[in-house]
Amino acid sequence: MIARDQVSLGILAGGQATRLGGRDKAWVEYRGNSLLMRTLGMLGDGYAAKLISHPTDSHRFAALGLSSVPDLRPGFPGPLAGIEALLAQCRSDWLLTMPVDMREIPDHLCELLLASSAGQGAVVRDGDGLQPLVCLWPVVSALPRVTAALDGGDGAVHRVIAALCLHVHDISPSRMGNLNQPADFE
Repeated sequence: MIARDQVSLGILAGGQATRLGGRDKAWVEYRGNSLLMRTLGMLGDGYAAKLISHPTDSHRFAALGLSSVPDLRPGFPGPLAGIEALLAQCRSDWLLTMPVDMREIPDHLCELLLASSAGQGAVVRDGDGLQPLVCLWPVVSALPRVTAALDGGDGAVHRVIAALCLHVHDISPSRMGNLNQPADFE
């Protein structure tokens, strides 16, 4: 089985957060902690590297052991562009991506995906359906597919996952949930 220290963690936090009034989602608080600190706490340590897809290179990220990775494409082209930038920056064979705004993250998620991936990578399906941003990516094969999709004008993460034939790790009926709009934080 692949070990956690062969995996880089990539937090996706580079969106515009329009439903939250444009606030920087990484630092929005939920239950007394920033979304970023909650996510890091739920995912644990021991990764080859910790990266964050974010448009700014903040000293706050460096203080947490995170390397900030801006999109390689102008504007805000969506999460697939964040994944592309993380894959391009990744120096390990595997990249685990996680959106910063997940309400719940299963214990030992990295190990669950590593064990179920059969060496091909894996994505999570929960009670709400496929969670394409919660994914263990095989870096060497994923980066050219992601880049080709974006170059072709396709920003759909789920289509890249299907093309890569990633294993689907089903945690249903559990739900990870998202914290996307003000009502989600109540």
